[in-house]
Amino acid sequence: MSGIRLGLIGGTGLGTALGAQVTGAVHQIQTPFGRPSDGIIETEWHGVPLLLLSRHGPGHLLNPSQVPSRANIFALKKLGCTHIIASGAVGSLRDEFRPRDLVVPDQLIDKTHRRPGTFFENAAVHVEFSEPFCPVLRQILIEAGKRLAAEDAARAAPQADAQARPLCVHDRGCYVCMEGPAFSTRAESLMHRLWGGDLIGMTAMPEAKLAREAEISYALVALVTDYDCWKAAPTAAGQQPDKAQLLGEILANLKMATENAIRLMKQAVLMIAQRHGPLPESPAHRALELAIWSEKSQIDPQEVQRLAPLWIRYFG
Repeated sequence: MSGIRLGLIGGTGLGTALGAQVTGAVHQIQTPFGRPSDGIIETEWHGVPLLLLSRHGPGHLLNPSQVPSRANIFALKKLGCTHIIASGAVGSLRDEFRPRDLVVPDQLIDKTHRRPGTFFENAAVHVEFSEPFCPVLRQILIEAGKRLAAEDAARAAPQADAQARPLCVHDRGCYVCMEGPAFSTRAESLMHRLWGGDLIGMTAMPEAKLAREAEISYALVALVTDYDCWKAAPTAAGQQPDKAQLLGEILANLKMATENAIRLMKQAVLMIAQRHGPLPESPAHRALELAIWSEKSQIDPQEVQRLAPLWIRYFG
């Protein structure tokens, strides 16, 4: 556990739910990229220091394209964050990823186009990003999911309601990040399936890439709320789907998935706290070591200082 400061970024539903469960000092951070989405709450679980940030801000007023991802990640870095577990609601592109399931994705496809995607606008910095999520944090989340699922299965009644099924945490999945805020057309949804996408969401990018540039280990818990529009909602013959009913089901799925995601995060933090010795180093923690291609002596010293929390250790 030594040296860990864990950031929790709460997405739709989960940011508010987490904020209601914790108390602590609130940091209002100014960054070169403006203010983050919200104040960052500093607290702890099981002795592990936590930094909690609601991605969409108070009242969920920031749509995905408006989330100040650079300010969010930079602020967490300034506060000493070493690892991030983020969450986000997603639609499913596969039958096996069912509403209310959780997924720990292993891959990303970036379809965003309106969002600043790097801190380094005045230097050539190229981070390695073939594996976008931290393997160390992913393994902890996957193991935490197995433990919770086993506990749920042991407690479940023999003929329990299907809605009360044991927690299901998938250990892989390709997340397609679209710009939004509108959802996909059916043609796009079918195309995303052909690409190999398993989940569709709007918030993992550029957040994951910026975390890599900041040398912060980053993993994501995806909360499945519904099937994307490639899969038609079941209806009686000749009838149109009841949109109000569908929305109610999605919100109920989000509520249950949020509760499950908080359980998963708490279990993961407990496992980190119970470790003997530090976590293995994440590849992200040395992401800039070979990534700064500009001649360092030619980079404006003011720019070096402006981004000092990110890269100053590589400037002698």
